[in-house]
Amino acid sequence: MSDMFDLDAPTLSRYVMKNTKDPELVILLNSLATSFKLIASAVGRAGVAKLYGLAGEVNSTGDDQKKLDVMSNDMMINALIHSGVCCVLVSEENEDPIIVPADKAGKFCVAFDPLDGSSNIDCNVSVGTIFSVYERKDGSVNDLLRSGADCICAGYCCYSSAVELVFTFNGGTVEGFCLDPTIGEFIHTRIDMKFPADGGKRIYSCNEGNYIHWDKPIQDAVSVFKSGVDGEPYTARYVGSMVADIHRTLLYGGVYIYPADKKSPKGKLRCLYEGIPMALIIEQAGGIASTGYFQGKIGRVAELVPDAIHCKCPIIMGGPRDVGVIYDCYKKAGVETPSI
Repeated sequence: MSDMFDLDAPTLSRYVMKNTKDPELVILLNSLATSFKLIASAVGRAGVAKLYGLAGEVNSTGDDQKKLDVMSNDMMINALIHSGVCCVLVSEENEDPIIVPADKAGKFCVAFDPLDGSSNIDCNVSVGTIFSVYERKDGSVNDLLRSGADCICAGYCCYSSAVELVFTFNGGTVEGFCLDPTIGEFIHTRIDMKFPADGGKRIYSCNEGNYIHWDKPIQDAVSVFKSGVDGEPYTARYVGSMVADIHRTLLYGGVYIYPADKKSPKGKLRCLYEGIPMALIIEQAGGIASTGYFQGKIGRVAELVPDAIHCKCPIIMGGPRDVGVIYDCYKKAGVETPSI
């Protein structure tokens, strides 16, 4: 019997309860997990339930909304409002922040991208959810316009052949949980996730269609990756769903590049619910989460302070070995770079 069933399943709820003394945070994570299960079910049934295609609207940043975008957003909003522990919600799909009614309000502020990579959903490519959590100060949207230093926890959920949740508390370890569909619970399967100690696989991940818009150090770095480092060329892998690309980078090694460029001088990815939560995970797993050259310097994504809920930022995330190649190209161009 014990070979077939885990008689002492290490669930997400147990992990959160063990690592925090805050019962409201346990409720929050359980509510998020419920929404991830609902989204996973909808993604898995998208074809037969006729959920492919556009909803006929655009989101806060001007992207066309898919039917699953709208559904996933509603699932998360409903779960978080009715949790009783949230006061402010920010979603990529809503132009304005959502202020939770006073009778249901709690002490947490949550920002999220309910279905990252949804442009790929119709061709059955992996998609995901990203979230960051802050504590209430005055109950306004300003509670979320803070740097990653104030983010108390963050994570992402990847919907693919398995449903995996990667989660971290600020200052803690990065942990992985896999949804067991037989019991409907996220089970702790990856403990203290770290970038491979030897750097791992040599993989660079970027949209090379933007090559002509990049600054020269980024172009030079990609050329180095192609020609090889220490005689070994890198492999190109780019899914186009940030969750999928970051998840692979974290597990296998390599670097994910979405820099500022001539076309998008402030970057393309959203700072509050893409850049900061991913930076928290990458750094606490032993990687580097850099802005590249942005606002006159090379800085950390986690140090950025959003000036609006949907503001954007550039991202270079990966292991020290691979981000170091990019830093070397900036050094050659005369740009001061942080030490690794």
